[in-house]
Amino acid sequence: MAAWLIGWHGMVSPRLPERVRPLVNAALGAGLVMAARAPLGLRPPQLWAGLSLGLAVAAPVIIGVGGSTGASPVRSAMAVRDLPAAQASWLGFRIPVGTVWSEEAAFRAALGTVAADAFGPTGGRLLQALAFGLSHVDDARGAGEPVIGTIVATGAAGWFFALLHERSGSLAAPMLAHLAINGAGAVAAIGVQRLAL
Repeated sequence: MAAWLIGWHGMVSPRLPERVRPLVNAALGAGLVMAARAPLGLRPPQLWAGLSLGLAVAAPVIIGVGGSTGASPVRSAMAVRDLPAAQASWLGFRIPVGTVWSEEAAFRAALGTVAADAFGPTGGRLLQALAFGLSHVDDARGAGEPVIGTIVATGAAGWFFALLHERSGSLAAPMLAHLAINGAGAVAAIGVQRLAL
């Protein structure tokens, strides 16, 4: 499953038409959750624990991203970032459904469950984090970012998201943290570019 997810997210998904990619990835995540019989924890009381922990992590992330736009190097990088034309769809659907749901369902819920069953909690967490990092190689190349740095950063994020999932018992916690990172970065980049006009 780890190798398949690396191949899918690294080679197949980026080549799908942009209008269908989020739906295909979201459906894939849901299918893998069902196949792995992975617990999502999206009903009370796990849901409340997931929302509480997720919001506690998301709030400082959003504040940090917003504050970082005051730094000239960050502002400069955001000013030249290539943003999609359909920004409302990007923020309202592609990020939360096509990226956050699909990746958290596939990597943290499905792969995390299967890997923990096979290798124990720590080994399973390590495998899904490594797979998550390696699945972003194509993204790094496309954005002109360092591949090794991207693997390390996204792998570390995968490890952290897995801890949130395990601690809360709910996929809501890593989903909120993941959404805060991607969404706040997107909103900040849009704001910087609009102010520059």
